[in-house]
Amino acid sequence: MIKNTKPMKITENVILGEEKPVLFSGPCAVESYDICLEIGTKVKAWADQHGFSYVFKASFDKANRTSSGSFRSIGMDKSLEVLQRVGSTLGVPLVTDIHESYQAKEVAEVVDVLQIPAFLCRQTDLLLAAGETGKAVKIKRGQFMAPEDMQYAVTKVRSTGNENVCLTERGFSLGYHNLVVDMRGLPIMRQFAPVVFDITHSVQQPGGQGGSSGGQREFAPILARAAAATGIDGFFIETHPEPAKALSDGPNLIPLHKMGEFLEMLKEAWMLGRKFQDFQIQ
Repeated sequence: MIKNTKPMKITENVILGEEKPVLFSGPCAVESYDICLEIGTKVKAWADQHGFSYVFKASFDKANRTSSGSFRSIGMDKSLEVLQRVGSTLGVPLVTDIHESYQAKEVAEVVDVLQIPAFLCRQTDLLLAAGETGKAVKIKRGQFMAPEDMQYAVTKVRSTGNENVCLTERGFSLGYHNLVVDMRGLPIMRQFAPVVFDITHSVQQPGGQGGSSGGQREFAPILARAAAATGIDGFFIETHPEPAKALSDGPNLIPLHKMGEFLEMLKEAWMLGRKFQDFQIQ
């Protein structure tokens, strides 16, 4: 496979696709400033300890919940204010999702990376609006997309003159309520842009609990190690002090108290993968 040659610059000191893995991590949704700060403070310390660059993640709006009765947001303005305060307090870059083209400009005034949800990865206007902000754009591969077809999403963003784009793997739909990760997709997509592995949503069971999604977090370490060993560029992990009480995606969140050990394991697997990434069989 051809290795990617276009790193994604997030800030002057955080670059995805170079010699240091980038960790995108935080709660699934912005619940409150206190929760976000607690999570961000602890994860940043562990990321620093284990040699990851850190980007704080939380969604300002969960627009794709299974049920209309599920929690979506504390409000766009309040959520963006929380994100800005957390980023300023911790001195870290920020990433959040956008779902509509009109959101790109306003959200880009606060965060450093705009994330395109998997279901929206083909939405041309959304991709162009994100690219035109000049901020880094993180595109999740749709559960229905072939890995090689994600090059067209990358091309859409780069057509705006914005070269700072990456792809994220989260599994493909196999039957109902089930996602499967094809590890071949990671090096295939890495030909087009740096690649991040979404550990959290790779173990999600969409709609698996009736009106909400389930998850199998017990498989997260296994898939994380496997993806890390392919030599990818970064990782996406959602975490919470009490996953059972989280307002979104609780069943597949990594408990906050396990994150330090998780990152230690992940870094060792990543280093092994990078050591052998040039080994090929033709």
